[in-house]
Amino acid sequence: MSKQTSADSRMNQSIFQLVLVSLLVIGSARWILDELKSNKSRIFNLYGFRQKPAVFVTKEDQLDESCNVFEGQWVWDNVSYPLYTEKSCPYLVKQTTCQRNGRPDSSYQNWRWQPSSCDLPRFDALKLLDVLRDKRLMFIGDSVQRSTFESMICMVQSVIPDNKKSFHRVPPTKIFRAEEYNVSIEYYWAPFIVESISDHATNHTVHKRLVNLDAIEKHSKSWEGVDVLVFESYVWWMHQPKINATWGDTSKVQEYNVTTAYRIALETWAKWLETKINPVKQRVFFTSMSPTHLWSWEWNPGSDGTCYNELYPIDKPSYWGTGSNQDIMKIVGDVLSRVGDKATLLNITQLSEYRKDGHTTVYGERRGKLLTKEQRADPKNYGDCIHWCLPGVPDTWNEILYAYLLRSHRN
Repeated sequence: MSKQTSADSRMNQSIFQLVLVSLLVIGSARWILDELKSNKSRIFNLYGFRQKPAVFVTKEDQLDESCNVFEGQWVWDNVSYPLYTEKSCPYLVKQTTCQRNGRPDSSYQNWRWQPSSCDLPRFDALKLLDVLRDKRLMFIGDSVQRSTFESMICMVQSVIPDNKKSFHRVPPTKIFRAEEYNVSIEYYWAPFIVESISDHATNHTVHKRLVNLDAIEKHSKSWEGVDVLVFESYVWWMHQPKINATWGDTSKVQEYNVTTAYRIALETWAKWLETKINPVKQRVFFTSMSPTHLWSWEWNPGSDGTCYNELYPIDKPSYWGTGSNQDIMKIVGDVLSRVGDKATLLNITQLSEYRKDGHTTVYGERRGKLLTKEQRADPKNYGDCIHWCLPGVPDTWNEILYAYLLRSHRN
């Protein structure tokens, strides 16, 4: 009998210990879960992690489907603009920092694009980061597209603590990371979108160009799986009326009209798009041509200058300069209409046509170096009326991209 009593006592003691341990485990687990849910979590503080609360996108943030954001006018706004400064953004390259490079005026930074039938949502970096949470946004194209990438990271980086952001160069890619949101904003150098002899990010020829019109695989393997892709390709095609290219056999180089070559290349891109992109999981945008302002006689008849020393936008409705090729514009429209909902056109050409004042002119780089005093004194030969100062016009392109991303976002 005593043996039975002793055995029962030990069993009861074991059950009590098991229950006690279970209660401690459950209690600890619940405390940990409560801690993880809290934005003031001691666990996150201890290990350097913090869960960012969601920033809700309201109906007021979202564009009406009927609004055409590409029709409107530039209005003076030195209260809200610029959205950042050269000093506040360490990621700008010398090619775009016009103020630092000696440009005496800054009014090009204070113009806001105002659509005719609606308002663009005010840019909110936290909302964009929340929309892009756990995603990758990649800009693909030439040096104009690189400026758009730099503009975007300048627009968001100020709300991210220094120890929670990073920037890496892995040619042909540049990668900006916002760690707390698990967001990557990236740039990929591909000036023709398809493959070419100019695909090295830094060591590429400018005057000698050879494009493989039906080859895209070397590039596209870096694009697959990216959540938001923004493509652009124009200026590199327009060096001459004809361009050397291959189709199929890479040993057989032929001379193509630029517009013919451009259409073939864009159709190669469209075929890749149709087979590799899932519109349910990925968003694809194609940015129309960035206009040039090489000859002042186009907006000021009788003059013989360039965009140098221009201080105001062009005030002529529907102004269209010779730097923007209408045939190329039609090709872009034709190809994108065929891919349907797999790609969205960001038609920034017309609104940018007015901005003859926004280019780097003599306050940028030429072949990787700032212009000399003698070169600056000769803007007709050395002025750059292709690239844009930052802050500046590319910020508006990103505001429009932001508006499109908000419109498709669900909290």
